[in-house]
Amino acid sequence: MHYKQKLGSRLFDAANYGFMLLLVVVTVYPLLNVIAISFSNADFISLGQVSWYPKGFNVKGYGVIFDNPMLYISYKNTVLYAATGTLLTLFLTSMMAYPLTVSDFRLKKAITIFLAVTMFFSGGMIPTYLIMKELHLLNTFWVMVVPGCISAYNVIIFRTFFQNISSELRESAYMDGANDLTVLFRIYLPLSKALLATFALFTIVAHWNEWFNALIYLKDENKYPLQMFLRSIIFTQQEGQSGQVRDMIQNRQINPKNIQMAAIVITMAPILCMYPFVQKYFIKGVMLGSIKG
Repeated sequence: MHYKQKLGSRLFDAANYGFMLLLVVVTVYPLLNVIAISFSNADFISLGQVSWYPKGFNVKGYGVIFDNPMLYISYKNTVLYAATGTLLTLFLTSMMAYPLTVSDFRLKKAITIFLAVTMFFSGGMIPTYLIMKELHLLNTFWVMVVPGCISAYNVIIFRTFFQNISSELRESAYMDGANDLTVLFRIYLPLSKALLATFALFTIVAHWNEWFNALIYLKDENKYPLQMFLRSIIFTQQEGQSGQVRDMIQNRQINPKNIQMAAIVITMAPILCMYPFVQKYFIKGVMLGSIKG
């Protein structure tokens, strides 16, 4: 049976397509502009003639970035922060969310209220800094990992997802002699791959983009994450340039924006490459709880 759309429906679809196309252009154009500038000749950049495709071909900006040893140090630090932080976040959030799904857990209501309160109120930056200081976490690896491991929002989402898993599975596991840890790690988490993949992606992106905590808590440059390296390139580039780079800029072999945009491309490339591999889990994850059987 062929369904014939009415004029109003077709106009609505056309408006949606037009809006989505506009949204794609607004989203993609800045990215293409950054990539184009990173590969363009200095003269075209100075004249402001680079839009969404490169003019000329110049990779000297990338050469300057790859010759900087801090790039590799900050990349290593960010990978370690992201990997450790993601594993701890998923592990601790699952451990906290699971008891809230057990009907006879006596502290379930009190913990839920406590979590809800923390979503609206916080101690602020200075008390948080003093806590980090008292815990001797300042200028350490763990200050970039531990503070953000547990989020009330994440716990509530995990709890909601776990509640949608049949309670009969847990009861049958109890009858077979399993304890709660076995139920969580052998039953619940294997059934929560979409949830775990979605929040793993969110957590990795958050750690990858993290710079403010490093600015506050870290003093050792060898512990700086990648975004602090990018910040130093963009905001303090003139002070940190070597004599060779300054000569290249004066001779118009390279433009400072070549270096800045090359640093941005190198910084965001891993995240862009990772998205296609987790997209299917991401789509499932964002639909959690939207359809009830």
